[in-house]
Amino acid sequence: MTTTPPLPVPSPDEASALFFEGLAAGRLMLMRCLACGVYRYPARDRCDACWSTETEWARASGRATLHSWVVFHQVYHPAFAARVPYNVALVELAEGPRISTNIVGVEDDALQAGMALEAVFEPLGDGVALVKFRPA
Repeated sequence: MTTTPPLPVPSPDEASALFFEGLAAGRLMLMRCLACGVYRYPARDRCDACWSTETEWARASGRATLHSWVVFHQVYHPAFAARVPYNVALVELAEGPRISTNIVGVEDDALQAGMALEAVFEPLGDGVALVKFRPA
């Protein structure tokens, strides 16, 4: 008898802990430069725009635009077999950074570049959640 392995779950590290804590609480948190105000993702020590090391974690709006996507029809990991086909998308957050995610609440063939999106949060258990997006 073959059993389906569990879905892979993110394992936050020191740099991403506040991001994942925010997701678990239903908030999209991003690192923001205190010197110039530029948001960044993923979290890192220096601002890409001005090289400042002064940062804060700020709540993002959850608004985004669909930039690009692919639809997977082949099973690359057995835990995703029941989800095929599924999309993996690149969305541009209203604050500027782009993140990889999934688009939910719409058929894959209805996805359109430039589509307005809003964040939704998928709890995975044990205090871990993922951010996904749906049409706004």
